[in-house]
Amino acid sequence: MKKVGMVDTTFSRVDMLTEAEDELHSMGHGIEIVKRTVPGIKDLPVECKILLEKENCDIVMAFGMPGNMPIDKMCADEASNGIIMVQLMTNKHIIEVFVHEDEAKNEKELKELSINRAREHARNVYYMLFNPSYLSANKGMGLRQGGKDKGPVV
Repeated sequence: MKKVGMVDTTFSRVDMLTEAEDELHSMGHGIEIVKRTVPGIKDLPVECKILLEKENCDIVMAFGMPGNMPIDKMCADEASNGIIMVQLMTNKHIIEVFVHEDEAKNEKELKELSINRAREHARNVYYMLFNPSYLSANKGMGLRQGGKDKGPVV
């Protein structure tokens, strides 16, 4: 059985964790999910590290929704750098699932983007754990999580 950690924030405006959890459960069995919630995006790295080291998760998904102000973008960058450091310290993957509020034109589009990105990254987690050849077969295809795929350069 594989163990997937998931950590989200109270700052997010869409419950992406539940969407990802639902997607993982729909793809098959053999997955135990350990969930945590932290206040903000800069709290994600340490909680990811706890899930990897103390909860022995095989992989973690980190969900965040930075706002559209310059300080929010700086905090997202700091959190992302922290997540990268945790990956290097633990030799385990953390799938960063961030949706910036200014990626969408309105709240309906923001919700749709968030749900799609969470679900598509959940599928990536599944493939990383159980079928990495699927990812290899799709290299160079310009796939995008949450939005329309770009496709390969021809």
